[in-house]
Amino acid sequence: MNVKIIKRKDIPKHKEVIIRIMAVLLSIVFAGVILLAFGLNPLKIFGAIIDGSAGSEIRIKQTVLRAVPLLITSLGIIVAFKMKFWNIGAEGQITMGALGATWVALNLPEGLPAPFMLGSMMLGGFICGAIWAFIPAIFKAKMGTNETIFTLMMNYIAIKFVTYLQYGPWRDPGAQGFPKIAKFTENAILPSVLGVNIGWIIALICVAIIYVFMTRTKKGYEIAVVGESVQTARYAGINISRVIVIAMLISGGLCGIVGFIQASAIEKTLIAGIAGGYGFTAIITAWLSRLNAITCLFVCIAFAMLIQGGSYIQVSLGVSSAISGLVQGVILFFVLGSEFFLQYRLEFPKKPVKEVA
Repeated sequence: MNVKIIKRKDIPKHKEVIIRIMAVLLSIVFAGVILLAFGLNPLKIFGAIIDGSAGSEIRIKQTVLRAVPLLITSLGIIVAFKMKFWNIGAEGQITMGALGATWVALNLPEGLPAPFMLGSMMLGGFICGAIWAFIPAIFKAKMGTNETIFTLMMNYIAIKFVTYLQYGPWRDPGAQGFPKIAKFTENAILPSVLGVNIGWIIALICVAIIYVFMTRTKKGYEIAVVGESVQTARYAGINISRVIVIAMLISGGLCGIVGFIQASAIEKTLIAGIAGGYGFTAIITAWLSRLNAITCLFVCIAFAMLIQGGSYIQVSLGVSSAISGLVQGVILFFVLGSEFFLQYRLEFPKKPVKEVA
């Protein structure tokens, strides 16, 4: 059968919504079939994931704690991906942001008021994350290097550098020989609102800022134009190198803020694994949100529930937390697969009508 694949010129909004809903429903059904194949009860697993992520006040707080870094990192990736700059270096940018925030916390006077200390730490995190993103951006803008490989490799440099500081210059003399960096003082720790550190407020502010920036500002429009067509952007007189650098400074800076939150509110110090894999998971959530900041908020909450629920089923049901990763992967496969049907349609050849003699 000769099936033709034809690019859609446009698709009605209601059809787009139907295709997306069908993709999510099919992903859940297919994930359930895989769980059955492993001898697991899908209804019990899905129920436990929901209960483990939203079944009590403590579990909801844990879900929020996981959603905050995932959301802000996703926003940073959205800015880069909108320009088709494939920033795979969020892990390193988070790590360097945490390093910048830690340097501020360890070197400013201990008696400083908390707002000034935390504001300085946040600024330090933003700057260090932005600098770490600036390096591949300037190489891409001036030399046309491959940003995917460049940003990916810089993750490992950042992690090894923090490991060196842990074991060397920044090791706490009072840690009895353990490779630890000193804990932050009280004025360097983010306060809590409604039982959760104020990182969630910072995340919501970032969502609003990035949404407005990408949809209502000239620079956001230029980023989108460069992503759509470099030739069109050049014809329109847009300075492409400048747009690449600015977008990556924002992208890396947002990831640096994540490092600040993780260092200040979660670890209360700096460790090599402070990024916690959020830099890679955020690539998935950024794509699933179709690079929209508002949609990203809800996608990140859903993924945070999967992550938190996965940890819960490991304890409550004795099931590997990798099961939640499997569910994430299936959802990603179907939702990304639905993009094909949003962009293209299949045309089946009509059977020729036989003429009656």
